[in-house]
Amino acid sequence: MAVLRRLAAPAAPPLTALGLAFALGVGALYLLPALPPRWAAWTLAALLLPPALLRRWLPVAAGAGLLWAYLHACAVLCAPLPADLMGRTLIADGQVVSVPDTGETATRFLFRIAGLRLGDETVDYRGLVRLSWYRDPPPIAAGERWRLAVRLKPPHGFANPGGFDYERWLFQQGISATGHVREDDANRLLDPGAGHLALDRWRQRLRERLAETLDGAGVARALIPALVIGDRGGLTPGQWEVFARTGTSHLIAISGLHVGLVAGFVFFLAHWAWARSVRLTHRLAAPRAAALAALGAAAGYAALAGFAISTQRALVMLAVLMLALVAGRTLRPAGALILALTAVLLLDPASVLSYGFWLSFGAVAVLLYALGRRLAPPGLVWGWGRAQWAVALGLLPLLLVFFGRASLAAPLVNLVAVPLFTVLLPLVLIAAALSLLTGWTLPLSSVAWLLDQGYAGLAWVAASPMASVTLGGRPDWVWLAAFAGVLLLLAPRGLPGRWLGTVLLLPLLLMRPPLPPPGTAWLTLLDVGQGLSAVVRTHAHTLVYDLGPRFPSGFETGSAVVAPFLREAGVRRVDRLVASHADQDHVGGLSGLSAALPVADVISGEPADLDAAGARPCRAGQHWQWDGVRFDVLHPDHGGYAGNDASCVLRVSTGAGALLLTGDVEQDVEAMLVERHRAGCALASEPDSGCPGLAADILIAAHHGSATSSGLAFLRAVAPSLMLYSAGFGNRWGFPSAEVRARVQALGIASADTAAGGALRIDLPASGDLAPPIRQRDADRRIWRHRPGR
Repeated sequence: MAVLRRLAAPAAPPLTALGLAFALGVGALYLLPALPPRWAAWTLAALLLPPALLRRWLPVAAGAGLLWAYLHACAVLCAPLPADLMGRTLIADGQVVSVPDTGETATRFLFRIAGLRLGDETVDYRGLVRLSWYRDPPPIAAGERWRLAVRLKPPHGFANPGGFDYERWLFQQGISATGHVREDDANRLLDPGAGHLALDRWRQRLRERLAETLDGAGVARALIPALVIGDRGGLTPGQWEVFARTGTSHLIAISGLHVGLVAGFVFFLAHWAWARSVRLTHRLAAPRAAALAALGAAAGYAALAGFAISTQRALVMLAVLMLALVAGRTLRPAGALILALTAVLLLDPASVLSYGFWLSFGAVAVLLYALGRRLAPPGLVWGWGRAQWAVALGLLPLLLVFFGRASLAAPLVNLVAVPLFTVLLPLVLIAAALSLLTGWTLPLSSVAWLLDQGYAGLAWVAASPMASVTLGGRPDWVWLAAFAGVLLLLAPRGLPGRWLGTVLLLPLLLMRPPLPPPGTAWLTLLDVGQGLSAVVRTHAHTLVYDLGPRFPSGFETGSAVVAPFLREAGVRRVDRLVASHADQDHVGGLSGLSAALPVADVISGEPADLDAAGARPCRAGQHWQWDGVRFDVLHPDHGGYAGNDASCVLRVSTGAGALLLTGDVEQDVEAMLVERHRAGCALASEPDSGCPGLAADILIAAHHGSATSSGLAFLRAVAPSLMLYSAGFGNRWGFPSAEVRARVQALGIASADTAAGGALRIDLPASGDLAPPIRQRDADRRIWRHRPGR
């Protein structure tokens, strides 16, 4: 009977199959549009019992992955900050759990709340929050316990096509709210002890020592802390752009390459030293001793980097290989990769949301696929060149999917840069150690000079317009074809039909994002927070109206929001930029967009106040036609206006409807516009159709919905069917104001706003009716997506 039972029992699947099933289960959760309720998780757990009893381990592994990811997601999402606490001053007791990032305008840090009060009332909320402390904050150290007066809000970021998903990043870090510290007598240090965060306290002191030692250095002042302790806060957006255009960003962010280099350096050094002693080799074989030493060095370097997710991932992958060597087990490369993948997801299932996760595992998989078990031509240089070509080609579709662009210079640059970096990284670490331990700064100064020269070379390459390629959005089938084409091109040479890989890549190069038909205008009101930016596209032209804000930290929405959206849409130049007026919440992104894309023409209500050569005044009466779509400037009629009332008012009309963009004009200008068009109003064929020349189906509310604009007479004259508000979520002014909302609602006008919906897309057709707006937060639903009011 025992023999029969053994024969009837299904064979256990291999560990690699179980690992893949577990990974698929983890990934499945993050494809859901919303986090399932708890009862659904309990139901899934119950449904896994029968297959577990029947030893059907593959569905059990997949279900376990789904449940494991659910538990981690629920820890962040299942107990959110109560909505009624937003904007109210709270007293929070907690601990600083990160090395503070000290900038020119604020200190930012992670704070784990242990207790929260609103007045004398205790609030049931515990969680990890990201705080900013402005206005001369006191010195803050990791591990300290503070009592702080804070204002918190749910994790909310911009939601735009092609833009960085800040909410996903917050979720991946386990952050359940963001906020800032208020000036208050309640703010005080409760306990200076670091406790289990002594490592972060030590890293913070290292950063301060490095800053003192490198005072006056060039780019190396930011590069050396990035390479030694993983602190990349000193690098500017312009410097990151150089690394992106040359495909060398992976050399700066401590990841698998860095951990692997340190481990490899220590492995060969330890192996050489251990093998010199007969007594030691009798106790433990040199390869095993070297593996343990390499693993210890890698763990130490990961600790220096604060055990960032990328270093944890690399450390786990290395541990799988080194421990297998110590145990005398031979792992197949693919099996080792899948075991490392499983271990990483067990440690942190949310790492599957990281681009670095896909790029690091993808690079290893590409190398195994392209170079594994093949006869290589002799020559180190040839082999290294093949590896660089395989990685560049294999990761090309991933880079384009994630970032919308890829570096054409990367294969050649990395062919030289990676070997040099292999030598330079140990020198950086040794020089930093000598400087910090002995005070001898010459080695570190010398290494800093080398880094500066290397960066200068990269900047020279990045300046070439051919350094990188940008591709807009493509249909899903194009990406599937591109991945298939890459697999064919990297397949063994004896495989018939490898040339078809080139054919499968052609749609990636030849396909273009859809264009508006002639006579049609596509409007996208971008989500730029408390500011304004709108893009109007016709069949062959693009107009950008305002560019959103710029902040004291240097962050601006021209390069962070507008340019990525235009790249995603396949736009390669801006035909006309209308900067309504010179307020920073409207033109703060001007320099960022101008650096990212060519801008052919700039007009503005306050051209002299813009940092834009050749900017022309925007004047009533100006008009032009693009692809069957008419553009009319309605205001200002002279240069005597300033500030909000100088805003350029633009009407865009097609055969089926019109759009009115009003900048920040207030009710005095609105009344003047109504008066100017009153004669046409009296002749209108329908009483509710508005004034010809001013009427519009879509009205973008002036001044973000302030009560000083959108007067009743103006709304009746425009007679819109849809009102759009561009305002920041939870902004301190309360825009759009309740008064304007009530006025709009009383007139029966539908409305939508970027704070709740993200970017808003609506089309003005050549004929027919207008469709409802497409809200980005509805179109791109994810479990981490904040949906106010839902």
